[in-house]
Amino acid sequence: MSLPSIGGGKSGLRESAIEYTAQVISPIVNGEVKLKIGEDALNAASLFETVDIAYAEINELKLADYIVTVKSDNGDYVISRLGSWCQPFYDELCGAYNKAVLRSLFIKGDPIITAIGNYRYKDNGGIGSGAAAIHVYENNVTVLPPDLSARRIPLCFVSGMEKADYELTLVLDTGDSYTFAKLGYDTVPFQNAIETQIRFLREKTLTAVRDIDPALTSAQASKLAGLMPRGAAASIGRLAGIAPSFTAALENRIATTRVADSYAAFKELCGPAQIWVGFREVENRELRAGNRKPGGGEGFINAALPDANSDWASGDDKIADDPYSLWMIAPSPNGRFAAVEFAEADSATFVYRTNGDFDAFARQLNNALEAISFRREVIRLDDSELGKPENADYYMGAKRTASLRFVRSLFAGRIIHSSAEAWKNKLAGLWSEK
Repeated sequence: MSLPSIGGGKSGLRESAIEYTAQVISPIVNGEVKLKIGEDALNAASLFETVDIAYAEINELKLADYIVTVKSDNGDYVISRLGSWCQPFYDELCGAYNKAVLRSLFIKGDPIITAIGNYRYKDNGGIGSGAAAIHVYENNVTVLPPDLSARRIPLCFVSGMEKADYELTLVLDTGDSYTFAKLGYDTVPFQNAIETQIRFLREKTLTAVRDIDPALTSAQASKLAGLMPRGAAASIGRLAGIAPSFTAALENRIATTRVADSYAAFKELCGPAQIWVGFREVENRELRAGNRKPGGGEGFINAALPDANSDWASGDDKIADDPYSLWMIAPSPNGRFAAVEFAEADSATFVYRTNGDFDAFARQLNNALEAISFRREVIRLDDSELGKPENADYYMGAKRTASLRFVRSLFAGRIIHSSAEAWKNKLAGLWSEK
């Protein structure tokens, strides 16, 4: 093993400060290689071959008997003969990898608390367990093992909390459960941080629902906040049962947006009580008009393709004047399909299968959209598009977000807003497919 040297820059990689020398056995490059850890990939270069192993393609990092194994979509890379630099290499690689995971899960900033302990989960992604760093952020708990078991647990959807001796279990409204144990002296601070953040998020939602309908009583506002955390949609029927004035306020806002005609059509097709409506606070006009760049960059892109020649866009100019962005989910008459509509500029209608359970689909969609900060294009990109290099963060996030994979798997089609009649005919066609 030679001493690490200063490596030169490489296209697509941030310049690495350390270059490691090792032996590699892999499907692409073999023999003695130079290894450089970049922001988005691990570069391995022999004398005649080179490969960038993108973090988005890596499914597990493992260290055993001084051998680092990188398990990827394209096969295993077995790295040996690192000598005394084996542990530093593995630690640096895990650090860069986990930064990419956090980016793919749209997590920014420093955690409120970090604990080291055991975790186990049961969700749509399966059953898993292990030991890892566990972070509490403002709106989530994130588990960061160096594999596909990494999870972002949204605190706004926590519907139950079970405490035992040195153990805490969080249960989501979808039935998913996550247990944390053996946190040592961090157990109580960890629990307290989670409880504090759950209360904080509830207060934010309470403020928002009162902003939309100042006439709400305290009891009404509390119940509504429980149904609509962080932009989640709930059925008009349930909302009206709590506070008819709140439903009226939402419908008044819908009437001023570009989805007013869509909402009217949905009411004719399935009845207003069955339509789910959500709202979320948006901080600036750019976010209302488009989406952030993949990876959570500060720039913006118009990821949704424009609705060409739309005659439904009369409400677009009003979007910038409203601090809340509305969205809705409507079931087909037979409940086998759902239409998803966003009251944002250049947004098409997305149609999904529901597997016959519309309410279950709607709950999973709530979770998926919250997980991706409402980057609406992620829920409809096909696998080939998701696999493109520019969508690497989305691809990486989808691997670790069960609700997002579930929703994406049910995508049935996309309808451009050209004219009201053409849109309605296309919707009826998709809803009638087998």
